[in-house]
Amino acid sequence: MKAVRFHEYGGPEVLRYEDVEQPEPGAGQVRVRVAATSFNPVDDGIRGGYLQGPFPVALPHVPGIDVAGTVDALGAGVDGWRVGDEVVGFLPMVDDGASAEYVLAPAEVLTTAPRAIPLADAAALPEVGLTARQAVVEDAAVRAGQRVLVNGAGGAVGGYAVQLAKRAGAVVVATGSARSADRLRALGADEVVDHTAGDVADAVTEPVDVLVNLARLAPDRFAALVGVVRDGGVVVNTVPASPAPADEARGVRAVELFVRNDARALAELVALVDRGELTVDVDRRVSLPELATVHAEADAGTLRGKVVVVPA
Repeated sequence: MKAVRFHEYGGPEVLRYEDVEQPEPGAGQVRVRVAATSFNPVDDGIRGGYLQGPFPVALPHVPGIDVAGTVDALGAGVDGWRVGDEVVGFLPMVDDGASAEYVLAPAEVLTTAPRAIPLADAAALPEVGLTARQAVVEDAAVRAGQRVLVNGAGGAVGGYAVQLAKRAGAVVVATGSARSADRLRALGADEVVDHTAGDVADAVTEPVDVLVNLARLAPDRFAALVGVVRDGGVVVNTVPASPAPADEARGVRAVELFVRNDARALAELVALVDRGELTVDVDRRVSLPELATVHAEADAGTLRGKVVVVPA
């Protein structure tokens, strides 16, 4: 089969599109014929070698932690799946990923793929959708009537965070550039703050109950942003490079979120997609041989929107 792998850490040029042996499922595993994976920033960090501590992958390594596809073979002891089932899942980060024609997945990380969208587009849901859900629904427990500020809403996680906060009945303030303003309003943002026009903290005119931070911030800017959170509010941060400052004097707690696999929660997101209550936003599709170009865009800071990667 064809796959993209890197045999050493480095820039996008280390990614190779090559022939590899088709994997055989072991006990508890499912082999999935890949319809698509998607690019996530963590893929870039793993390839670059910056994340060897938390993610000690074995080289050569196939990136791609999201998968959408069709069950192709079952390992021993797998119940609940049949060959031909369409599935979606968030794969273990240190295992070989789905930038390939076939991938192995633990059976328990998969859930039935949404029917309301193309199977390939479903690869844009797992990692970022779960991140947004864990931030908004679980850690912040957003409820009706609250004001929620989603900082960095223009990215893939931000789109889901805006939708989930709005669905909970919150008033949603989203930060993004001018080019993403219309999309954010369409996803449910009540207010859009252009983060390129000045300091976001100065532009937020009313206090918020919840701050969901999805963008890297200098410590002083993060502290200023926490200042717009009401007494007793919560800050949920998804950016390890920018630790969230709590404000204990005002009872503002800080939560550092690192997304975890949760097939049951992913199934709930899929149900929302199928009911038309959650939009899966895909900017473009590329083929496996083009994956290095996507990594290069990420390195250069020019990547815009969610990219799904399909076998050639």
